[in-house]
Amino acid sequence: MKENADKRWDLGGGDMERLLAEAKASKGESLWNDSLRRLKVNKPAWWSLRFLGLFALMSLLAPLLPLRSPVAVNTASGAQAPALVWGDGEYMADVAIGDGITERNIQDSYWDLSALDQTLVHARVGIFGRWQTGHWLGTDHLGRDLLSRLVWGSRTSILVALAATFCSLLIGVVYGAFSGLAGGRVDNLMMRVVDVLYSIPFIFVVIFLITLIGDYRMLLEEKLGLDREKVFYLVIGAIYWLTMARVVRGQVLSLKNSEFIEASRVLGASTARILFQHIVPNVLSIVVVYLTLTIPSVMLFEAFLSFLGLGIEPPKVSWGTIAVEATSAINPLRLFWWMVVFLAMAMGSALLALNILGDGLRDALDPRMRGKD
Repeated sequence: MKENADKRWDLGGGDMERLLAEAKASKGESLWNDSLRRLKVNKPAWWSLRFLGLFALMSLLAPLLPLRSPVAVNTASGAQAPALVWGDGEYMADVAIGDGITERNIQDSYWDLSALDQTLVHARVGIFGRWQTGHWLGTDHLGRDLLSRLVWGSRTSILVALAATFCSLLIGVVYGAFSGLAGGRVDNLMMRVVDVLYSIPFIFVVIFLITLIGDYRMLLEEKLGLDREKVFYLVIGAIYWLTMARVVRGQVLSLKNSEFIEASRVLGASTARILFQHIVPNVLSIVVVYLTLTIPSVMLFEAFLSFLGLGIEPPKVSWGTIAVEATSAINPLRLFWWMVVFLAMAMGSALLALNILGDGLRDALDPRMRGKD
């Protein structure tokens, strides 16, 4: 028996070199690389990711695009239907002085822009000059360009979604991971706190906080630099971590008794080290998938709050404020269909792409699908 075993592993020089060459040629593939490869195979998810990337880039570069001002009012023209006119050759005609466009003129065309937006607007002047697009998607009842308002409004929706995502990631992952790892009475107490917070309707919490903060608005702006818009982002983000905490806790409970966790404890690793170096990296896949499903709900929630008048304040624009204005398009005398259809198409396409991407990420990040196409 021993001789047969020795013969079985008795390889010639050529066989050994061949095996070493094959081992050198074959490279290992990490979980993330394998997930990316399988995500590319999923064409709907991959094209949704590309669409969302282009959508986010267009929203970020809105001041650089040759769009009309989203707050420029032209009551004389009123609501106009979409027209495929390339442009009228004018740029901020309501505030331009002669052939020069000063920084004050640019500020008058919008609101108090940030330093980045001011830089982009000046770059736009250098690239496009006085030229701007026509009313490709029509105008609202005040003569404001709908295309410009949709693009600028998408920035608010993205910022709110990112704020809620960051808060749910920061608070929910740490809270849920620590609760699941601690176990016992600590876990029970922390989950009861989540249950209590779940029992409170979010809409009442937001109304209460925004009303309360409104009484100290000047103090927050002077002392902390927090205006109403930033507080609005933080309030929405702070109430979306509860489900994340439960999802992460469930994953941690299935991992806390694994061999590699027990080995870390035997080697003397602290709870914080086990939590952040072993537990959290192993739940990131489910966290990423959940975040892609959280963003659509946050965007809809922001639009709903702005529709109620609790969100973004004019002259700034969001998809919620556009929805409020679109309600005036529904009347028995005349239907301004473009004010409703294009907003619904913009929101629907973004939310559909996010949901398709989330479904694709769920399959791509599933460890049981590793090595499969």
